[in-house]
Amino acid sequence: MVRLQSIVKLVLGIFFVAIMEAEAKEIWVAPTGNDLAEGTKASPLATVHMALRKARELRRLQDPSLEGGIEIMVADGRYQFYEPLLIRPEDAGSEEHPTRIMAAPGAKPVFSGGLELQGWTVATELPEGAPEAAAGKLWMADGPIVGGQPLYFRQLWVNGQKAKRAGNLNEGPLSRILSVDKEKQEMWIPVPQWDFGKLDDLEFVIHQWWAIANLRVRSMEVVGDRAKLSFHQPESLIEFEHPWPAPFIDEKKEYNGNSAFYWQGAAELLSQAGEWYHDKKSGKVYYWPLEGESMARAQVIAPRLETLIQISGSPDHKVTHISVEGITLSHSTWMRPSERGHVPLQAGWYILEAYKLQEPGTPDKAGLENQAWIGRQPAAVELRNAENIRIERCTFEHLAATGLDLVLGVNHSQAVGNVFRDIGGTGIQAGFFGGPEHEAHLPYDPADRRELVHHLELSNNYISDATNEDWGCVGISVGLAHDVTIAHNEITEVNYSGICVGWFWTKTITAAKNNKIHANRIHHFAKQMYDVGGVYTLSAQPNTEISENAIYDLHDAPYAHMPHHHQYIYYDEGSSYIRAVNNWTERDKFFSNSPGPGNLWENNGPQVDPAIKERAGIQEAYKDIIP
Repeated sequence: MVRLQSIVKLVLGIFFVAIMEAEAKEIWVAPTGNDLAEGTKASPLATVHMALRKARELRRLQDPSLEGGIEIMVADGRYQFYEPLLIRPEDAGSEEHPTRIMAAPGAKPVFSGGLELQGWTVATELPEGAPEAAAGKLWMADGPIVGGQPLYFRQLWVNGQKAKRAGNLNEGPLSRILSVDKEKQEMWIPVPQWDFGKLDDLEFVIHQWWAIANLRVRSMEVVGDRAKLSFHQPESLIEFEHPWPAPFIDEKKEYNGNSAFYWQGAAELLSQAGEWYHDKKSGKVYYWPLEGESMARAQVIAPRLETLIQISGSPDHKVTHISVEGITLSHSTWMRPSERGHVPLQAGWYILEAYKLQEPGTPDKAGLENQAWIGRQPAAVELRNAENIRIERCTFEHLAATGLDLVLGVNHSQAVGNVFRDIGGTGIQAGFFGGPEHEAHLPYDPADRRELVHHLELSNNYISDATNEDWGCVGISVGLAHDVTIAHNEITEVNYSGICVGWFWTKTITAAKNNKIHANRIHHFAKQMYDVGGVYTLSAQPNTEISENAIYDLHDAPYAHMPHHHQYIYYDEGSSYIRAVNNWTERDKFFSNSPGPGNLWENNGPQVDPAIKERAGIQEAYKDIIP
């Protein structure tokens, strides 16, 4: 009996030792830490970059402490990033030994790509051009200097809220262009109410069907009650040469008028509390505080980095088994519109070159009349050549362009239970859309299947106030990808479409297939744009399903020339082999534009069982993320 008890104790001892040995290795990070410290809870490191290096070296040496994987525990506080966190193949975990970058219990750490502006004082003089109404109202601080050079930026956050860049948006009805001269690259408008003394900072933002264009003003000439504008290159040539989407002229007065526009960036446009202006000549930043806002205690942050986390491998050496959990990712920038303008084709993809074909037709599409080569907006978190990656319960906020982008060669990965709010562009993006090396309307079906994005789960994410700078971006956008499940997300307060799947405008079958858009809650969309769908599709996507979504609160966009050309589900060009079943919408309003074959349409509209509406959206396990 004694011997049996001894054997049991020995076995249990071995068992518990095995459990203890299988516990994950913890590496601690805290704002008060030191990168020369041990990385324990009692002696934490200062940066997650050093924690990742420490983890990498432990893996290289095959340290026995890694039997249960690695947990980089991030304590509460703001971590100012000076460069993106680059996660390489050498940082890869395994199924048994993953690497987790995670908030410590009870902590809400923030990875910030911005710099804090301090030393605010009352402005004793107005910046050149500012209206007298701003006298005594403005505060100022020195703009950031990085590496001896001034930092330029397009966003500013004050006490966690996005301040408004000086401009006339939301200050009454917008004016509309009068005419366009493509050959001379000139645009005529009504004479502005402001006498712009210098044009260095002035930006002209124009509503173009389903996209906007940001154009830097080169010259303005007043002729009677009209003004003639010209713009800087390269955006001027792109704006006047590209055929779709171009400024709209309602010559027959059949619609809602010509394209609308607004101004931003110049000191003359400072007019109300909550606005800011950066005087690049003096280096001063001016801000008009809100009522009750104390600049002596305010936290003011300007963005510096475009990307905060890059998970980047190669086709032969992928990054695997990494998770990021409970982290807030904030304060990203995107300066292209200020440096080269921004003229998009669709969904925020900016045009590098585009023109109308004199003789229409490509090998794939005989009637195609336009070609475009496009660029991708940066994202706060970017994934390339990675698999078994999980982004869970993170908060993406105060970002200039895209939130999360699964760019290339990403598979068997998840983005689950995240919050996206105050996003300048698209919330979540995935897949191939074209680029400088591939014309956007030509189907893409690579011989090297490792390039493809596939087997993703994008679920239970809350996306609100995305597209708040580039109105033509979307909540969730998937280009060429397969076996992607977009389920139980809630998307609200977006200016264009809720969920877009597909690209290329073609009926040709490619690798796009087996995608599922299921049980999402999409509402308060199409706030500014037209040609919109709550769920919008392009091109052939065999065995793709749109099912049991709830889509409602469809806006009538105020400046779209066809404000009612919006729908709950929209099959656009070439949409093929897609089935839409049991989707609840508040009205029977759908549209198809040159779809392809093989589509199934069954039981969609307001007559669908209301229980489907109730089940749509974020599931119980993640409902705590809803503000």
